[in-house]
Amino acid sequence: MATTETRGPEQNKQKEQGIGLGLLQGLSVTLRTMLKRSVTVQYPHVKPDLPARTRGVIALKQENCTVCYKCSRECPDWCIYIDAHKETHEPAGGGRARSAKILDRFAIDFALCMYCGICVEVCPFDALFWSPEFEYAEYDINDMVHERDRLEEWTYTVLPPPALEEGAEPPEGGGA
Repeated sequence: MATTETRGPEQNKQKEQGIGLGLLQGLSVTLRTMLKRSVTVQYPHVKPDLPARTRGVIALKQENCTVCYKCSRECPDWCIYIDAHKETHEPAGGGRARSAKILDRFAIDFALCMYCGICVEVCPFDALFWSPEFEYAEYDINDMVHERDRLEEWTYTVLPPPALEEGAEPPEGGGA
C-alpha cells in the first residue's frame, strides 16, 4: 500500500515564505560579492607566479638520454616516439670495439599525453623534466607532436629545486 503525504495549510505557507526568503538571501550574497574587488589575474597581460616544480610540459635534456626506451615503454598512452641507431667506435688503445646508441628522434605527442609524469619518474638518467612552460597550444592537432629540439628548449625553463627547509635531512646520494 502506498502512502501519500498530505500537507496542511500551515505547511504550504512555510513553503511559500521559504521561496521568498531564499531569493532575498541569494540577492544579498550577490550584492555583497559584487561590491568587493575582483581577485582574478588578468592572464594574458599578467603572467602567473608559478611554483618551482609546476607541471607544465615535459622537457628533454638530450645529453642525458641513453636511448634506453624506458620512458616510451612505460608510457600508458604510447605518446613518446624514439628512433635511434647504433654506431661502433674503435677503441683508442686496443681491445674490442664499443657500440653506442645515437638518438635520431625523440618526440612527444602532447595531444595524446595525459601528463601523468611516469616517463619523468622512470627515466634513470634524468633526461626528462617537468618544465613550468604551459603556453604551447597549436591551431592544428598535428602540430602537437613536439620534436627533440623544441623539448630541449623547454629544458632551459626548468627551475632548480627549492632549498631544503631548516633541519631537513638531505636526500640519499649526498645532494642538497
